[in-house]
Amino acid sequence: MVTIYHNPRCSKSRETLALLQERGIEPEVVLYLQTPPTRDTLQILLQKLGMQSIRQLMRTKEPLYHELGLAEETKSEAELIAALVDNPSLIERPIVINGDQARIGRPPEAVLGII
Repeated sequence: MVTIYHNPRCSKSRETLALLQERGIEPEVVLYLQTPPTRDTLQILLQKLGMQSIRQLMRTKEPLYHELGLAEETKSEAELIAALVDNPSLIERPIVINGDQARIGRPPEAVLGII
């Protein structure tokens, strides 16, 4: 089962969903802004994405990232994860998961390697 963490207002997210559907894949769509991932889910996503730090999953150019002081190197992984749980708009999108692998759809074609 393929899952996409989707924001319908994001063009890359819409393009990635369309790309999957063009290939006959109807993924489970998680509207993560309405249903934010839990702390445990974020840690699983990190592992599936092959990332070492939650920072790699953060939208660092968002004003909120700076307003919350998340750029500070003194922030722990736990603090950063908590910030994403509380502010899911800071999660890089879209994220496509297939089994034990995941990819961020930037560009949308990046997800093709796991489907």
